[in-house]
Amino acid sequence: MSAELIVVNGPKAGTRYRLDKGELVIGRATNANVALSEPEVGWRHCVVRQQGGRFLVSDLKTSAGTYVNGMRSAERWLEDKDQIGIGRTILMFRSGEAAPEEAVVAAPADTKPVLLAACSLVFLFRALAASIGEAQNKILQKQILGLVSDLIPMQEGILLLGNSCSDLLARYAEERPSQSSIDFERVLVRVCEEGALEDQDLGIIGVPLYLSGVLGGALVVRVQDQEISRLTAHLETLTAIASLASIGFEANQEVETLKAENALLQAQIATNTGIVGASPAIRRMLELVERVAPRDTTVLITGESGTGKELIARALHQRSSRRDRPFIAVNCAALSENLFESELFGHEKGAFTGAISLKRGRFELAQGGTIFLDEVGELKPPLQAKLLRILQERTFERVGGTQSHDLDIRVIAATNRDLAEDVHEGKFREDLYHRLNVVNIDSPPLRERKEDIPLLAQYFLQRSAERCKRHVKGLSREAEEMIMQYNWPGNVRELENAMERAVVLGVSEWVLPEDLPEALLETAPREASARYHLSVGQAKREAILDAYIQGGGDYKQAAKVLGLHPNYLLRLVRNLGLREEINRTLASAAGR
Repeated sequence: MSAELIVVNGPKAGTRYRLDKGELVIGRATNANVALSEPEVGWRHCVVRQQGGRFLVSDLKTSAGTYVNGMRSAERWLEDKDQIGIGRTILMFRSGEAAPEEAVVAAPADTKPVLLAACSLVFLFRALAASIGEAQNKILQKQILGLVSDLIPMQEGILLLGNSCSDLLARYAEERPSQSSIDFERVLVRVCEEGALEDQDLGIIGVPLYLSGVLGGALVVRVQDQEISRLTAHLETLTAIASLASIGFEANQEVETLKAENALLQAQIATNTGIVGASPAIRRMLELVERVAPRDTTVLITGESGTGKELIARALHQRSSRRDRPFIAVNCAALSENLFESELFGHEKGAFTGAISLKRGRFELAQGGTIFLDEVGELKPPLQAKLLRILQERTFERVGGTQSHDLDIRVIAATNRDLAEDVHEGKFREDLYHRLNVVNIDSPPLRERKEDIPLLAQYFLQRSAERCKRHVKGLSREAEEMIMQYNWPGNVRELENAMERAVVLGVSEWVLPEDLPEALLETAPREASARYHLSVGQAKREAILDAYIQGGGDYKQAAKVLGLHPNYLLRLVRNLGLREEINRTLASAAGR
């Protein structure tokens, strides 16, 4: 018998390719000896050559690689029954050394363990490497049923995913095969209740799929009539396939969770989550954070908008035993009553119009870690009741689901409202307030920690300068005096925005008063130092007017006279309200 390659898994399962021509090319090329259509396969992926009575497989420098017995190989001498993995396809090498009659008998028996071994690799690699979610589960389901048909002579079979028997029956009602010769509903119920099932009268075998220790699906097969006598052996094979399939679905589920967590964290994480400051107020707050963080208790962070409440929440998480698990932030003010349950608890596929796939909610994504409920005081009363129930019972159900899920999370909430006053006025539930307010941490406003303003300003200037690729040394004396006098109603967030604006609009190495927002210029000091600012401003006005006259009214020439960037000169003219005065001065000079 000649040497050959047998496709034991993939779209061309069962196809045989003889190796009597000395060389066999595998790839996506139309003229390849083994033409595969999977996108992960290279145009000319690998070649099998005969050399001195042996066969050598060589990868043709592909990025995906060629695998022999699960190991990536650039070149490898093939031994009888070696498995070559290329994308989703697994080929078994047969050396042809056995006698024909022996090969006919041995091949089916040898192929089964090869298929099962290859199956585990295929499911794991495809589940982790491809896209995740409902579409990927469909691909896995199709592959598993294809594998079952290769191993077990069957008339028909179904593979369904669901968290309960009712879920499986609902899925069966949706996906019921139109040509099915038997009603599988009763069999599904028995599989859920009894586990592995063998029914000699019906010629049916069935096994449940367990994902992370709980029911996640069922696999039911009706064998061909001549195979009923071997039903017990086929049930063992089906059980092995179900175990491997569970690994694939669990891996797919984990990847989906990780990608969702990553998307949320990338959207929420700032460049730096540190708390900057050395004032007594900040030191007291940080001391409290250090004491509370290791204790797995609920924390309510209060303070005005822009004071860095989320930074405090992240600091609590980073200093806790949950720091290696997710930190999930939820903006409660943005949640409507319609979205609340779906966003926080998730939903099952088909739970409502538009629910085309299973979605994991924020609580489930935060499992083992911390959930941060920002602006919790903005929740409407009906939503407050739902949140209270979750915090009390520490369990939840997805929308449209029936299975209860336990919660292992730390809850940190934040608000800029006076919740005690809201409770008194009936705007916030008293029981929820006490459930959240186990430990209270107050985030001080910027006006109560003015000694931190220069430090914060310099910190934000450096960050913005790095992003904008500008060299900024710091604040001028006049600009620093202005930011110290300002009340900062928007707190740290307003200061950060002001420093970024100064970096973007400024042209000097130092931040000047003109680079600061209009709100700061309007509230410049009016008492003793006012005379100084008035005299400086007057000197600037006279210099600008004189430069315009020397430049003949051309702002670029005027900027050249002053040694300023033209755009900076235009901003000075606007901030000082000089446009009309310049026009009058130029008109007067022209009249003379």
